Amino acid sequence: MQKRTIARVAAALGAATALALAGPLAASAHVRVDPDQATAGSYSVLTFRVPTESATAGTVGLEVDFPTDHPFTSISYQPLAGWKVAVTTTKLPKPVVIGGTTVTEAPTKVTWTADTGVSIAPGQFQQFVVSAGPVPDTGSVMLPAHQRYSDGSVVNWDQRTPASGDEPEHPAPTLYIDDAPPASGPTAASVTASDPATPRASEGSEPANGASDSGLTTASVAIGIAGLALAAIALIVAVLALARLRTAGAATASQQAEAPRAEGRPEK
Repeated sequence: MQKRTIARVAAALGAATALALAGPLAASAHVRVDPDQATAGSYSVLTFRVPTESATAGTVGLEVDFPTDHPFTSISYQPLAGWKVAVTTTKLPKPVVIGGTTVTEAPTKVTWTADTGVSIAPGQFQQFVVSAGPVPDTGSVMLPAHQRYSDGSVVNWDQRTPASGDEPEHPAPTLYIDDAPPASGPTAASVTASDPATPRASEGSEPANGASDSGLTTASVAIGIAGLALAAIALIVAVLALARLRTAGAATASQQAEAPRAEGRPEK
């Protein structure tokens, strides 16, 4: 009986702790590109920041798709220890004229594959860096990312973020060129097209407050607080249950010790 009670208390405590840890991850983990703005005709160093949102599996692969209607003619990658990298070049659906030159094929995918035993563990993130250019002269380009986990599941970050800035469940990393980022987007507070005096984030620079890395929202913070509260309640319940078990055990032992004495006393 005591063992079953302890097991139940431990399970409740474990579940609450898992909720506390997994809630903020699931609510905030997005694959993003930094910087998310670039100048047409330039070569830009693009950093894809990939957090692991799963609480039970690690990230072991990443694929990023590059556009075929507004292609980049050159993509090179920064080596990353423990990961194999491949750039896939394919024939374009139709030729594109870039700088007076007709382009019929271009790099359309970059794939990172973790070596055996290597992964981005829960609660961690990794940065995957490429240099791409020339940046096409267009409003923006989506760079859909496909995140592969060690349990075989794949998360496709390929949904378009509307102009309102209300992110979908799996927003695609997007590079804004002639267009401004969405009004409520993750960088709108620091970079806007209407204010030319506002400096852009430099290539490879870290954000001032880390919001771009974690993408934490009010909802994710609330979920985290709720999870921690549940964990605290479960811990209190566990302590009280163990205290009761010890008290009951002590009382039983005392009764068992008194029984032989009572049996040996003569009747009056």
